[in-house]
Amino acid sequence: MAIGRIGKPHGIRGWVTVAPTTDEPERRFAAGSTVMLDGQPRVVEESRLTPRVALRLAGCTAREHAEALRGTWLYADITEESPDDPDEFYDHQLEGLRVVVNGAQMGTIAQVLHLPGQDVLAVDTGMGQALVPFVAAIVPVVDLDSGHVEVVALEGLFDDAH
Repeated sequence: MAIGRIGKPHGIRGWVTVAPTTDEPERRFAAGSTVMLDGQPRVVEESRLTPRVALRLAGCTAREHAEALRGTWLYADITEESPDDPDEFYDHQLEGLRVVVNGAQMGTIAQVLHLPGQDVLAVDTGMGQALVPFVAAIVPVVDLDSGHVEVVALEGLFDDAH
């Protein structure tokens, strides 16, 4: 999962600024945490979380090192994690789940779209794709153990895709 993009250097000792794309910058960029950079794990040696994120990664000790990282994305390996809130899910937990409406399987979740207004589930139906707003009123049940989500029957939701 992408957690931020490295911006300009901050100072002369290898610090970089980061534009975070995570809801948990205090966790993901904490000193001692590990981030993935170009497929390699790197330890965050120091961090400052002010209005922006500034950090120093292991091995990045000079401004030239920081400048070389500019524009690079930082990632977190979250395959073994679950959010603290039981009503929140990571994309990888939802993708591949069966979508069930009134007991009938309608398709599988192909992707989670993070739109400005709300998250949307892109559901492959075999006949096309349906977009389902990922809100509790429409998707009241997410059962990771059984591998499905239940969607409320709404007129027109799956008409064109099934």
